[in-house]
Amino acid sequence: MTSASTALSGPSSGASIDARWIGFALLVLAVSLGIFKSSLPAELVRPIDGLILPFADWINAAFNFIKDDLGFVHVTRGFAGGVEWLLDITANLLYGKNRWPKIGPIPWTVIAVTAFMIGYSLSGWGLGLFSGLTFVWIALMGQWKWTMETLSVIVVAVPIAVLIGLIVGIAAWRRRWVENAMNPVLNIAQSLPHFAYMIPVVVFIGVGPKAGAIVTVIFATPPMIRMTLLGLKQVAPEVVESGQMSGASRWQLLRYVRVPTARTEILVGVNQVIMQCLAMVVLASFIGMPGLGQKLLQLLQALKIGRSIEIGITIVLLAVVLDRCSKAWAVKEPAHFERGTAWWRRHKNWLLWGALVAAAFTLAHFWPFADQVKRNQSFSFGRQLQDGFDALFLIIDPYALALRRFLIVSVLIPLRDAYLWLPFTAVLVFFAALGWLVNGFRSGLITVSFLLFVALSGWWDRAMITAYMVSFSVLIAACIGLPLGIWASRKERRSNVMLLVCDTAQTFPSFIYLIPVVMLFGVNDVAAIGAVIVFGMVPMTRYTIEGIRNVPLPLLEASAMAGATHWQKLWTVQLPLALPTIMVGVNQTVMFSLFMVIIAAFIGTQDLGQEMQRALSSTDVGKGMTLGLCVAFMGLMIDHLVMTWASARKAALGLA
Repeated sequence: MTSASTALSGPSSGASIDARWIGFALLVLAVSLGIFKSSLPAELVRPIDGLILPFADWINAAFNFIKDDLGFVHVTRGFAGGVEWLLDITANLLYGKNRWPKIGPIPWTVIAVTAFMIGYSLSGWGLGLFSGLTFVWIALMGQWKWTMETLSVIVVAVPIAVLIGLIVGIAAWRRRWVENAMNPVLNIAQSLPHFAYMIPVVVFIGVGPKAGAIVTVIFATPPMIRMTLLGLKQVAPEVVESGQMSGASRWQLLRYVRVPTARTEILVGVNQVIMQCLAMVVLASFIGMPGLGQKLLQLLQALKIGRSIEIGITIVLLAVVLDRCSKAWAVKEPAHFERGTAWWRRHKNWLLWGALVAAAFTLAHFWPFADQVKRNQSFSFGRQLQDGFDALFLIIDPYALALRRFLIVSVLIPLRDAYLWLPFTAVLVFFAALGWLVNGFRSGLITVSFLLFVALSGWWDRAMITAYMVSFSVLIAACIGLPLGIWASRKERRSNVMLLVCDTAQTFPSFIYLIPVVMLFGVNDVAAIGAVIVFGMVPMTRYTIEGIRNVPLPLLEASAMAGATHWQKLWTVQLPLALPTIMVGVNQTVMFSLFMVIIAAFIGTQDLGQEMQRALSSTDVGKGMTLGLCVAFMGLMIDHLVMTWASARKAALGLA
């Protein structure tokens, strides 16, 4: 038996053969159900009303019980009151909202030099200048207030999410039952679309900045829990033993040994929290969160592309600054000074920051422009951009219109109709067959369970529309990202540049990807799918490069000594060995695409995302959570199939 067969079916030869035969039999059954659809009874084509379970009603009843009968609404509103008090402080300091302590707003020049010093202290002049100049750009473009509205939430949400994640992560590390209980919750939480988080928060909290901050905290906490748990698990026993030999108590071991040793993983978690917070704060404009996201949403809806690009550039720059600074913090080793080092040497960065801040405050006092840049003083070029794009549209619009018409009429509508035509039983049996081929009965049962929830929820047709958009987008993203990754992997410098581009693109909040496609295609399914393709290309390209670069060098040398050409090495050595990693990229592309399809619903799609936005508008928790679980379970099903296969394949190739 080949290693590929073993990887698909398991370690036992007999079990492998049985699993393959059962899997193939299920595939034949799935095809037969599709071919003979016209002969099937109605209950095998679409779930009949009698089979639909009232998940939404159950969830609403549970939420109402928790909210009203248990009085949890008072707890949440008390917590929201504390968050709102913190938001009032940051809002006053950053953009002058009339709240305590009533000393703001801080001049933009002070914040710019502070950003410079943070970047400089973490990674030198390059990051310092980039960070400082980003805030200079924000001020000069007249976007200061919107940016500070966004940052005022982030600086509150990040510490809360980090603290909660740290506490829960430590609890999961200390108690195995906590970890076992948290794992499925975290899996679902990290697969739920953004809107699913917003609906219960609106019910419990309301709308506005405090709701945006709380939904941001909830959304950003899971990666912190995972990275804390991972970091504490990786602490070497020898390090702990040395602490025990020094007489440290359990608390001292945790505080002075385990957490410092896990510092890198924990700070990577902080980086993920920061990026998740920025992504959610931008999207929280749907529940009344002011700032860059709200302004971008308004401009996109009005098709003001020039101003949208300006806001988009600001969001991208802000994302890159936050990402680079938090990553630099994660890799920077704590500074240690020899005994007797002068005080000013040990604190020279703090002294330099104090001097720059004092200079900036003095300049702002005597020169109002250094304090606040008014709208009529800004250097915005949005109108010029709009004029340029209007002229460009006159040239490209006929071609974009032709492409849009071709895709909608000849590709997307037939593909959507084909997905909607399929009997739901054929789809269930097909994925049961894939699960069985991957890992036998267990995987077959898991995949069917995930899809069965979608079928019994009553949202099967909407789910199929989502599936058609995601599958088409993933196919195109793979057709572009895979060759691009192969091309980039051929040279070290090219690979490094492309990986840097992918890393940077992954920091962009997903909303940004809507700008170029709306600019080209307007508001329709083609624009939504275009945004999904661009968003999904990033992990596909990245994992292709990583997979090919990580092929063991001795195998490449052996194939070269055997006289293999470059293409022969690629097809017979590199791609087969890189395939498990590439499939992880496919999995990430699917997850990215699912999230993006839901976000793109605001430009007019008719999938689960559109219904989720309606649930958000009506604050229907049951409907929103049911739809969110449908999306999450579709993603988790693909994740299970791909990751199980990739793990088995790596083991078969000796790469695990």
